[in-house]
Amino acid sequence: MSPEIETIETLLVDLPTIRPHKLSMTTMACQTLVIVRMRHSDGIEGLGEATTIGGLSYGPESPEGIKLTIDRYLAPLLIGQPSSNLNALRARMDRHVRGNSFAKSGLETALLDAQGKRLGLSVAELLGGARHDHLPVLWTLASGDTQKDIDEAFQRLNDRRHCDFKLKIGANAVDDDVRHVSAIKRALGDRASVRVDVNQAWDEATAARGIAALESAGIELIEQPIPAREYAGLTRLAERFIVPMLADEAVHDATDGFTLAAAGFSDAFALKIAKAGGPLGVLELASVAKAAGIGLYGGTMLEGTLGTAAALHAWATLPEMAWGTEMFGPLLLKDDIVAEPLHFHDFGVDLPQGPGLGVTLDEDKLAHYSRQD
Repeated sequence: MSPEIETIETLLVDLPTIRPHKLSMTTMACQTLVIVRMRHSDGIEGLGEATTIGGLSYGPESPEGIKLTIDRYLAPLLIGQPSSNLNALRARMDRHVRGNSFAKSGLETALLDAQGKRLGLSVAELLGGARHDHLPVLWTLASGDTQKDIDEAFQRLNDRRHCDFKLKIGANAVDDDVRHVSAIKRALGDRASVRVDVNQAWDEATAARGIAALESAGIELIEQPIPAREYAGLTRLAERFIVPMLADEAVHDATDGFTLAAAGFSDAFALKIAKAGGPLGVLELASVAKAAGIGLYGGTMLEGTLGTAAALHAWATLPEMAWGTEMFGPLLLKDDIVAEPLHFHDFGVDLPQGPGLGVTLDEDKLAHYSRQD
């Protein structure tokens, strides 16, 4: 008989960043994690994380809203239910609660962690098995200062920590952003690839002008240059330029992926477990992309170690990530709440070993950084 879910606890955890992280829609000096602790009748505890960027700057779910959604609406649907039938539990949540994929992702992760611990299997093994035990990881240069970004990039290269870099742009005038990015690419030369993330800041006409200049400067990938719902515009930009477009905010789940592919978009998708409702949902999107010949990129919501580990277990099962991953979230934080950090080296990160996520909490740090109000 399957053990039942007994209690679900959520905690808001505020962790400072190592430097201000500047995006087109906000500047972050702190990241708030929503930590899920799911306890089962057999004594197993499953851990999960639901994290977004900049409160409500990125999307419609805030950390406080995620916690409320789980506590008031989703947890009552799961408590008392058999914990091992993940498909039935996903369907139950979707039947009674629309959207709220970030909250659902935290719960799905906790269910997978618990089942893995119960069976002595990693989450990657539960998802079919890992094809990779070390995944490439890029670094985002987001200080906003050109020379600081150049110095930071060379330091990461010299440390053999990252050899691909992404620049957050869109908050400044297009010409200023192009000068900033071009200077960094010139400084790095062939030692590293450089991509940009516009975070929906441009309209299509502005994007056409900016992308032409960025393509000439040798930039290798343009992430979400225009608003998320402008599918036709994104497809037109992808067809117009040689440099590929990366759909991020435009593609959350398999349905979005199919819509974009059917519209003729064929460049690249940014996978994020939070957008897709969890590891299972994101692998459904990856299957759509594979069928349509669309490249994959392992995206982050700047999660801490728990959320990053959950994503890594999903990415490890995929045959290829054409554009690598950006699972650097823990490195952006001054501290974390786990007993053992992830191992970043040789321009990537190791897949955590052990049952479930392969991650354990540091209870003292969790208590220290948890919000009390």
